[in-house]
Amino acid sequence: MRKEKIIQLFDSFKNMKVLIVGDAMIDAYMWGKIERQSPEAPVPVVEIEKHENRLGGAGNVARNIRSLGANPILCSVLGDDYKGKHLKELLEKEDLSTNGILTESGRKTTIKTRVISENKHQLRIDEEQVNYIQLEKDLLNLVYSNLLDVDVVILQDYNKGVLTPFVIESIIQKANKINIPTIVDPKTKNFRSYKNCTMFKPNLKEIKIGYNINLDENNISEISSVTKDLLQMINAKGILLTLSEKGVCMQTADNFTHTKAEKRNIIDVSGAGDTVISTAALCLAAKTDSVILSQFANLAGGLVCEKVGVVPIEKSLLLTSAMSYFTN
Repeated sequence: MRKEKIIQLFDSFKNMKVLIVGDAMIDAYMWGKIERQSPEAPVPVVEIEKHENRLGGAGNVARNIRSLGANPILCSVLGDDYKGKHLKELLEKEDLSTNGILTESGRKTTIKTRVISENKHQLRIDEEQVNYIQLEKDLLNLVYSNLLDVDVVILQDYNKGVLTPFVIESIIQKANKINIPTIVDPKTKNFRSYKNCTMFKPNLKEIKIGYNINLDENNISEISSVTKDLLQMINAKGILLTLSEKGVCMQTADNFTHTKAEKRNIIDVSGAGDTVISTAALCLAAKTDSVILSQFANLAGGLVCEKVGVVPIEKSLLLTSAMSYFTN
């Protein structure tokens, strides 16, 4: 891929609108140091030095889309608790619209708290509610009101209840009618509800559980066979399978490609999937070749793993990396 084409692709992002529907949450961090063990139990004592809250889940996808230069429109459902109010404040702080955010009475807003010391996760505490939302029709009305004006739809599923089977199937059906591509980051609970999406992006664990199959991650020919079957079952145009440190695979009706991960100093893999789907979504909207799409997504996911915590991809860093990768 020539440099001119890469620059043209990246420049096209700034004209794109991306609709993100899914589970938004708060990623909270407690940063500290460990200098002793607890006298009460065989566990380390972390002396907390700093607290930090960031947008997580579908909120982090919105951050990635914005960081890549496009315009994100986030639709989600939060609880009517203080964490929901704070999540809205985080969106406003990053100049992201809250117009697509609904509040459901009695619902708990998801917060994941990570305790970090020595650049490593020491502990994660999850506070969440995972039953399906009650505001399905209200959410769909919000989505439909934005659908005509976007270039691609991301369905970001964390099994926290926003994406119900009815919501999923309705959005995909509506988007297909008006030729808006849909790309899905699934979890196992709704795995088979995403039929007829444009691109399906599971990871290895999700494909094993959702497809109910034992899969040898070191056997690329076996992965090719499974993803081909999955492509037919989901009736998608592409399966983008992420393999962590082994890279990504792209399966279409007439082609299978495995792209190995670049060698990197991996510090933290949290949030990498958000970056992968964000990059893939913009490439999909730009009608990028599926193999090149998977290579861009692979580069982006690897780059954010070099930093601690959930962070969005830096567009300039991805551009530099892409220039080196595609032109050498």
